[in-house]
Amino acid sequence: MPKAAFVYHPDLSRHVLREDHPMKPRRLQLSYELLEAYGAFGQPNALLVPPRMATEEELLLAHDQEYIRAVQRISAGEAEEDLTRYGFSPWGDNPPYPGMYEAACLSTGASLVAAELLLSGTVPTAFSISGGLHHAARGRASGFCVFNDPAVAIASLVQQGLRVAYVDIDAHHGDGVQQAFYESDDVLTISLHEWGRYLFPGTGETGEIGSGAGTGYAVNVPLFPYTGDEVYVWAFQQVAPPLLAAFRPDVLVAQLGVDAHYTDSLAHLQLTTAAYYTVVEQLLGAAPRVLCLGGGGYDLGAVARVWTLEYGLMLGATWPDQTPQGYRERYGVAQLGDGAPPELEESTVRQTRAFAERVVEDLRHTVFPLHGL
Repeated sequence: MPKAAFVYHPDLSRHVLREDHPMKPRRLQLSYELLEAYGAFGQPNALLVPPRMATEEELLLAHDQEYIRAVQRISAGEAEEDLTRYGFSPWGDNPPYPGMYEAACLSTGASLVAAELLLSGTVPTAFSISGGLHHAARGRASGFCVFNDPAVAIASLVQQGLRVAYVDIDAHHGDGVQQAFYESDDVLTISLHEWGRYLFPGTGETGEIGSGAGTGYAVNVPLFPYTGDEVYVWAFQQVAPPLLAAFRPDVLVAQLGVDAHYTDSLAHLQLTTAAYYTVVEQLLGAAPRVLCLGGGGYDLGAVARVWTLEYGLMLGATWPDQTPQGYRERYGVAQLGDGAPPELEESTVRQTRAFAERVVEDLRHTVFPLHGL
């Protein structure tokens, strides 16, 4: 059976961005507890590994020193003339809070630990659920993300001479990671997301294909609101597998945000656990080494269920659909899967399919030929 690492420690779950903030790190603890209830970490091929703090030198792989210093000062409660200059606001998406720098360094370090486990040959697959914070830019916070751990981890792999593919299935466009490698042909970024006309950050059109040496190495699959399992999986299969096969990455980094789930309150896609299972199963076979990261997800129960299913896939294990009694009684989560998908009107299905078909056709004309397809 394949060996798979899981990078986690309760310290990753303890900070609070703001009491009313939708990003609740407690979801990491719920995911860990569900896996523990299933006996996941007692599996002979499971490896539970603690994170470490990312160093300032490592943060510089994706961020400006001025910004890193600003985060340190803001985190320590030192006066900052203009928080908005760095993307922070007490009542906005990115509120400053005590210990913010340490919390962001720990989640970034967790993803670096996962990358190091792959590099050392300890495991072929590693899952850092606290990672996937894909919006942060070089010099500012964005979209609940202080440091861009995917970009840091990818840059560390590229430093070792590896070709890296990044596939992002978060409902929101992976703009920060795309921008970090927009001019590079060492990194192929593929993002499937809700169309930016309807959702933050408003980017991720098919015409964003990279520039210079990176032309053709940024790939975007925007999807119409209320896209469900069938159309989503079809679009994924039309785009990601052929491009990954052509690129032949040494390492695949997969951002596995759960906010495309139909119960999530911050987006409008309509995925179920079945779609996540199908997509992640295919991603795990797309490269010899796979680094999986968390990401968005604001229905805490859905996040725990999906990431539990996905880590099971990484281990080659299947969990019973009925959740363990203790967990079920504590959190009210009775089943691992969703059962019947949400009912979508036929007109909605037709609209989402027609939109996805246009997107795929566009990419076949613009990006595919650049990869010999």
